Amino acid sequence: MMNDGQHWFGGGFMWVIWILIILAIIWGIKEVTTSSNKPGGKQQTALDILKERYARGDITHQEFEQKKKDLEG
Repeated sequence: MMNDGQHWFGGGFMWVIWILIILAIIWGIKEVTTSSNKPGGKQQTALDILKERYARGDITHQEFEQKKKDLEG
């Protein structure tokens, strides 16, 4: 009778653990591969970075306009 309890947690229950592990791996791979498709994961352009710097107050309006003109060619 003691073997029945050990078998349940030792062998019969292990398939649930393996399924959870496999699902976690699949979820992790999906998150990594789709992170570049999310709006927050898009690549910023130089102009986007320049606008952020101006918005934070890192550069003055004159510096912003000059750098913007340089970027636009």
